[in-house]
Amino acid sequence: MADAAGPARPRLGGRSGAWAFAALAAAALLAAVVATRPALPASPALARTLESILLWHSLMPRAATALVCGAALGLAGMLLQRVLRNPVADASTLGIASGAQLALTVASAYAPALIAASREGVALAGALAAVALVLGLSWRRGLDPMTVVLSGMVVALVAAAASATVILAKGEYVLSLFIWGAGSLNQQSWDAVLALAPRLALSAAAAALLLRPLTLLGLDEDVAHGLGLTLPAARFAVLGIAVWLAASVTAEVGVIGFVGLAAPALARELGARTPRQMLLAAPALGALLLSITDSAVQLLGSGFNDLAPTGAATALFGGPLLLWLMRRVPLALPPQAQDAAWGSYRAARSLRSLAPLAGLILAVAALGLLLGRGPAGWSWATGALFWDLLPFRGPRLAAAGTAGALLGAAGCLMQRLTANPLAGPEVLGVSAGGGVGLLLALTLMPTSPFAMLSGIAGGSLAVLVVMLLFAARPGIGPQRLLLAGIAMGALCMAVVSTAMAQGDLRAYLLLVWLSGSTNRAGVFEAWTGLIACIVLIAPLLLASRWLDLLPLGEATGRSLGLAVTRSRLCLAAMAALATAVASLLVGPLSLIGLIAPHLARLAGFARSRDQLLAAMLIGCGVMITADWLARLVVFPYQLPVGLFAALIGGPYLIWLLNRGGPRNG
Repeated sequence: MADAAGPARPRLGGRSGAWAFAALAAAALLAAVVATRPALPASPALARTLESILLWHSLMPRAATALVCGAALGLAGMLLQRVLRNPVADASTLGIASGAQLALTVASAYAPALIAASREGVALAGALAAVALVLGLSWRRGLDPMTVVLSGMVVALVAAAASATVILAKGEYVLSLFIWGAGSLNQQSWDAVLALAPRLALSAAAAALLLRPLTLLGLDEDVAHGLGLTLPAARFAVLGIAVWLAASVTAEVGVIGFVGLAAPALARELGARTPRQMLLAAPALGALLLSITDSAVQLLGSGFNDLAPTGAATALFGGPLLLWLMRRVPLALPPQAQDAAWGSYRAARSLRSLAPLAGLILAVAALGLLLGRGPAGWSWATGALFWDLLPFRGPRLAAAGTAGALLGAAGCLMQRLTANPLAGPEVLGVSAGGGVGLLLALTLMPTSPFAMLSGIAGGSLAVLVVMLLFAARPGIGPQRLLLAGIAMGALCMAVVSTAMAQGDLRAYLLLVWLSGSTNRAGVFEAWTGLIACIVLIAPLLLASRWLDLLPLGEATGRSLGLAVTRSRLCLAAMAALATAVASLLVGPLSLIGLIAPHLARLAGFARSRDQLLAAMLIGCGVMITADWLARLVVFPYQLPVGLFAALIGGPYLIWLLNRGGPRNG
């Protein structure tokens, strides 16, 4: 029977589904054969022996590893989507892979004995911590799909920021840790296959024994409970299998993203409906997808060098896949997030209320200039010492503060442009788009600061325009727009990760940009931020009417005489430029562009002009505080201020998502 939303899809056992599966299998086989062809035996005898060794101890184990890892991730994704009833659930979107990667990175850098004892155990601990946090954040809303995705996004961002901080702190391991984390399938033995294959077999057998609970989990909770299913026990059993599989794959080969998302989605498109059909189809399709992708990165590389780590390559199709799956996400923004974003919890404040806030920021700035740590401990910089330290502390404080102000303004603009209370440069992929522009600039003119700034601005503007086009489509809504932003961010970061995995000078520059370090900020960076604040923000104070009317909708704006298209493009360009300058100074992961407008509204600044100025001041203050603390917490080392700000902003987002709302059950 035809589906209510469209024409009937082919059955998995029907001709169309069988032909599609056969085509994928043939493509995987052909790609694998072509990828291993350079290593086939040839004369003379020595070359034939060396190539035989390469074939049986590197290329064949790699092909088998791709199949086993793909099957494991396909099965894990199918189980996660079934137990959470969420079509976009996956180890990558729920932060499970990022949690496992963080645990392995920290253990590799500071406790290698744990890695030697049980690499899989370390990864499993990180993955379980991540999924426990995501479920804890989502439990109040009954594991609402959008809340789960938002919680996973927050956990993944914070884990990525912490991982990058650890990697930069261990400079001698930077590229090796990054390439491993990007999911490289290069093998020198059959160890990975021998480790993962039994786990896959055990997990598949356990999932087969749970077929009845998997079937009942797709029903309404009251119906499932009436049929005798103990929901918490069944959920935790299925989740345990999925998390164990994802953690095991991450421990062996690093993060392989989006395979667990793509395989079940493709299985459904081929007609799989029942848990039994999905249990067979999702692992098989996951194995084929990862095998094809891994063969492609080998064929497109040069010599024995892959084009990119396979994990980064899988993310290239993960972004478009998320865009395609948007239509399956329910139109329901988490009520607690919407209330916290748009509701006013205090009486509206006037412009005069900004004076105490500005005074507090000046006090924090003075503290950052005067108080610090040295070889002799804590000290106040006064007299000659103050003037000696000012050329070092002053420019980085100015760069961090102006970047925070620009991000606060950009976030305020984006939330009003898209009518999305959870929009921001980081969440909508605008900052990540700047990374693609920076990559292009580093490729064409690697020594020009103006080219770097122009590249970031161009990439940010391109992504923001795409987001505005999505926002203009009927039926998208704030929550689907948010998912589209996550997809664009994943796609752009996959491009950046592919370039970083090459290991050249661009990789180091991109990693420094990604971290958002102000350690080398000088007079140029300080003046760049100050001039950008004056040039970009002053005109916005004259556009307060635009900002008041745009959230009301296109029809209302036009009826009140607003040129909607022109005003949106102008404000989008300003937001993109502000994001570009800020990203150049403090990187793309600070989350300030998302949290500053929320804090401004929670403080009572509801009108557009007042909220804009308050968001700027709050963003400036948070970044100055982050810069000061980043110099002190691990003295004599210094943390990148952009990543440190993300570690501050992440807990706020976690509080925002977990705020209010009825408890589950």
